[in-house]
Amino acid sequence: MPHCQLLQADRQHLPSYVAALGAGWSADNVRGAAAAAEELQGIRDDPDGFIASLYDPDATGSAIKLPDGSTVPRIPGFVRWMWDGEFCGSVGFRWTYGSEELPPHCLGHIGYSVVPWKRRRGYATQALKALLPEAKGLGLRYVQITTDPDNEASQRVILAAGGYLLERFIKTDHYGGAEGLRYRIDL
Repeated sequence: MPHCQLLQADRQHLPSYVAALGAGWSADNVRGAAAAAEELQGIRDDPDGFIASLYDPDATGSAIKLPDGSTVPRIPGFVRWMWDGEFCGSVGFRWTYGSEELPPHCLGHIGYSVVPWKRRRGYATQALKALLPEAKGLGLRYVQITTDPDNEASQRVILAAGGYLLERFIKTDHYGGAEGLRYRIDL
């Protein structure tokens, strides 16, 4: 199986990330191209500020824009880039200090996305497994991850990382009220 590593975003690796955005990839599976365009503009305007925004364990950054256009306060979190010699995806982790509970607008602790041309190589599973010790190091006893019922690839990733189905649920109106699956991984 090919190997990828997790990197904290930096200027050296930024061109490969920009190329993925320019090729139509976005880590935002709901807002897609609009989110990619916003990121590209943010990188053009202030590349160092963009990179800094991807590591925010103190939640000092700007508000988060939800799919319905509303904004909510940021919670602690960071994004790491999957790298196998070039950018291949990202994995994001968000949490609240002292609790596993998340605000209602935050569907899960971890989200991941692999660029289409690097899928089916096990990168999402590797990234998820690599992130779990960090979650445990923050005192979390478990993490929750959500996915859509028809996203079998994501379900396989979660199961391969030790997750199990916790519940079917209806997403908040911010996310269109669609059905979702909530998984849990005990740490």
